[in-house]
Amino acid sequence: MAARDQARSFTIAIDTGGTFTDCVWIEQGRIRLLKVLSTPADPSQAIAQAVEKIGARESITLLHGTTVGTNTLLERRGARVALVTNAGFEDVIEIGRQARPKLYDFFFERVEPLVPRQRRFGVEERTAAGGEILQGLSTQGLKGLGRRIGKSRSEAIAISLLFSFANPQSELAIARALKTLNLPLSVSHEILPEFREYERTSTVVINAYLQPVMQRYLQNLERRGVESAFRGRSCRIFVMQSSGGIAALRAAAREPVRTVLSGPAGGVVGAATMARRSGFDRIISFDMGGTSTDVALVDGKPQAVSQSEVAGLPVGVPMLDIHTVGAGGGSIARFDAAGALRVGPESAGADPGPICYGRGVQPTVTDANLILGRLHAERFLGGSFKLDAERTRRVVRQWLRKEAARMTIEQFAAGVIRVVNASMEKAIRVVSVERGYDTREFTLVAFGGAGGLHAVELAAALGIPRVLVPALPGGLSAFGILVSDVVKDYSRTVLWRLPERPPLKRISAQFEQLRRLAEKDSRREDWRGRIQYERTVDLRYRGQGYELNVPFSRNLVPAFRDEHQRRYGYSYPGREVELVTLRLRATRRSLRPSADARIAGNRARLTPEKIALFHQGKAIAARIYERDSIARNKRLAGPAIVAEYSATTYVPPGMRFVVDEHANLIISVKGKSRSRGAVQS
Repeated sequence: MAARDQARSFTIAIDTGGTFTDCVWIEQGRIRLLKVLSTPADPSQAIAQAVEKIGARESITLLHGTTVGTNTLLERRGARVALVTNAGFEDVIEIGRQARPKLYDFFFERVEPLVPRQRRFGVEERTAAGGEILQGLSTQGLKGLGRRIGKSRSEAIAISLLFSFANPQSELAIARALKTLNLPLSVSHEILPEFREYERTSTVVINAYLQPVMQRYLQNLERRGVESAFRGRSCRIFVMQSSGGIAALRAAAREPVRTVLSGPAGGVVGAATMARRSGFDRIISFDMGGTSTDVALVDGKPQAVSQSEVAGLPVGVPMLDIHTVGAGGGSIARFDAAGALRVGPESAGADPGPICYGRGVQPTVTDANLILGRLHAERFLGGSFKLDAERTRRVVRQWLRKEAARMTIEQFAAGVIRVVNASMEKAIRVVSVERGYDTREFTLVAFGGAGGLHAVELAAALGIPRVLVPALPGGLSAFGILVSDVVKDYSRTVLWRLPERPPLKRISAQFEQLRRLAEKDSRREDWRGRIQYERTVDLRYRGQGYELNVPFSRNLVPAFRDEHQRRYGYSYPGREVELVTLRLRATRRSLRPSADARIAGNRARLTPEKIALFHQGKAIAARIYERDSIARNKRLAGPAIVAEYSATTYVPPGMRFVVDEHANLIISVKGKSRSRGAVQS
């Protein structure tokens, strides 16, 4: 997309979720939010409806965060994939790694591979680690391969040969031979030219599994956009990637594996952007939705990792380092066989939903917050959806009697909050304390529909000094997509031993090859403007099994040793270092919202309403504020509830809060932490 074309277009960022589709755009210098009901059977329908409601008159640039890839993996409804690999290595994706997630669970069921044994095809070929062809492909063998795949009724093909990152000649020959089948091709040296055949093969298989589904969806979105809601206006569509940047529609359709964490990635980018407006660049993002909570640590800027896991399957393309736990507003509370209270990971979802929605019969975290007074029945979703408080209390009482639980419903609700907070606290520790970071140096950025209800208590437990609830917390993922840059990631495994003074010219020559590839892709996708390149490398001590990523510089080896010391608490000053993989990130700056863009909303000063809520087993008096009516920079104190259209925030007693000039709600946290090294703030 040319920069000048984008400047003349009306840009809308859309994030599709299970219940709502969130739309964010800038109009007359103000950031606007629209939420419409999602259409799970065809998400593009809700998008078209939203664009029509917004009523843009100019040509449209649509930035889209999608859950299609994620849901396709979770629900196992992708394409029938044929896997082509070396003879004798057909079972790599089934053998996997020795590591077992649950070592002592006799009833543990492993995740089944996406390709069954009968659709894995081996070819007689062998390439050495250095790229030498030891055994070439035969013409007759390639013809037979095409016939066998044609008979398998496959819908997509994944090609992954050993050491193709060192020499892609054999993969290219197979791809040429199979083009006559007219099936989508996913080739490993194009998608992930890196070592570790299990992770590389899994990534390529996932890409092939998603390709037909994502292609149909994006083509349908493009057709619907041009033919219906946009009424003939020109429309360019771009897709959010898991790495925290946007990509052209055709690139996303070609490599959908890069979009499986599209929405959560937008949330991290949005959290970092909003926090930076208020002067905070070291944050922990805390996104609590209906079924899960996503957390990520941002130290200056969001960081991507090269190895992740989605739906129990390894993914090797860059993704923002997001940790997910099955705890959300819809998480179901229950007593186990020993009488202990458990919360989640099972969720009531949108149907039947929590008890307070009118149809659910099992208590959830949302019901517990309503019972404790943290949610106001009349203020939910800006008053457009009334919660049934009377039914909630009645059904929970009946449920407690059935469970023979000798406690009041307030005691039960408080227990639910403590249990779910413990689960989320553990998730935050994973991305912070367990990686050598001091939580006292960070700000907790809470968003999502339920994030503000739990954030202050979590911050107090972890020694985090402040909570920032950004403007538009229920639409922050869409806002993050709106301000994301165009990003393309490139990598290549080399496996070189490094002396103390590394061969910088030799390494730079390899980076130059990746840069030329980035420029070629840029011309093919019609991007214009200056590209910024970020060069990093994966290093390890020789003999180690995993690497650390550090910026490429003259002080490469000392920087690696310093990072190893910070991450693991030790280093080996005299041990040989190995350069494993080169990584190049090509970035084009987006046309971000101007610094003076404000949050659209009602500025009327409303008198806060007095309410009662339960805190530490006692009923206390509190006030409920409409967030739009709070004067900027006016300091207030809890206990309080801050209600708004897309979320609710709970401020416990003793905490002070203020809405700053950027419309961010900032809460000063007091409390003694149980985390390592933290003290009362």
